[in-house]
Amino acid sequence: MRELRIRLLAGVFAVAGVLSWAGARLWNSIGTLPSVPLAAPIVLALIAVVLVATALSIRARLKAQRERNPEAKGVDPLMAARAVVFGQASALVAALVSGMYGGTGVFLLESLDIPARRDQAIYAGFSVLAGIAVIAAAIFLERVCKLPEDDDRNTGATSTA
Repeated sequence: MRELRIRLLAGVFAVAGVLSWAGARLWNSIGTLPSVPLAAPIVLALIAVVLVATALSIRARLKAQRERNPEAKGVDPLMAARAVVFGQASALVAALVSGMYGGTGVFLLESLDIPARRDQAIYAGFSVLAGIAVIAAAIFLERVCKLPEDDDRNTGATSTA
């Protein structure tokens, strides 16, 4: 399984941001701009919490297994692989969504004197921060699930426990 590439995530974020900013300008010129939902940063933050909780649980199980704790519950390799895939998919979607809200937020910075637009810009900013938290949690989960014998001398492909 390949590791997440920060450059890929940054590229998705940047392209989505530019397209969203251009789309917001176009949409605003022909009508009203769609709103940034209050639930966006909340949902992204919940995904980040789930990813961190999963990573901490797997890390604790692996530690107990390494210490040969008799009550240690092992880590199923398929479950760890699924967790990594969930983390990678979450990071890609978070980069896309954060880019979209970031571009919209940048557009909304032009009209902070309007209270409704100011609130939308704040929601967009929190969405970007929550998206970054999802990406960080996904990278943490991926590092936790990395097999000990994996290192940088491989050709970029890594296995997961």
